[in-house]
Amino acid sequence: MRIAASLISELSYESANTRKLLARVPNEHLGWKPHAKSMTLAHLASHVAEIPQYVPPTVTANELVFDPATYKPTICGSAAEILALHDAAVKDAEQALKSVTDAQMMENWTFRTPTETLFTMPRIAVLRSMVLSHIYHHRGQLTVYLRLKDVPLPALYGPSADEQP
Repeated sequence: MRIAASLISELSYESANTRKLLARVPNEHLGWKPHAKSMTLAHLASHVAEIPQYVPPTVTANELVFDPATYKPTICGSAAEILALHDAAVKDAEQALKSVTDAQMMENWTFRTPTETLFTMPRIAVLRSMVLSHIYHHRGQLTVYLRLKDVPLPALYGPSADEQP
């Protein structure tokens, strides 16, 4: 099995779980955040939804230049927008992965700002750690946000306390 095929399989499975969670985001609480230093629910859910957008530039370019001075986070205005963003991002990510060879997966990829290199590592390591694991990290945060707003959580890796038979 090609490395990319394995990632497509994982992304497909995990994006279904992510979608189940994003579908529970309540529009009436989009502006809520659990702490002054936290993102709002809309910001966090939008971020979870958009992270797969980083797959295409990771597989088609050798670097990404991130400029914190001009970065504007994506913040959707409704749960429907969040789901649409997620679905489009996953579709584009899966499509981009279809053409990547194992040799390309082992090539170095660099993430930098306009003034410094933050890291260089093999493309596969970037996809696993900075993209897929990044989704799972923020998806975990999102489950806490939803729990704090008494939103029933879906089963992700087994039964949920909210979906017991």
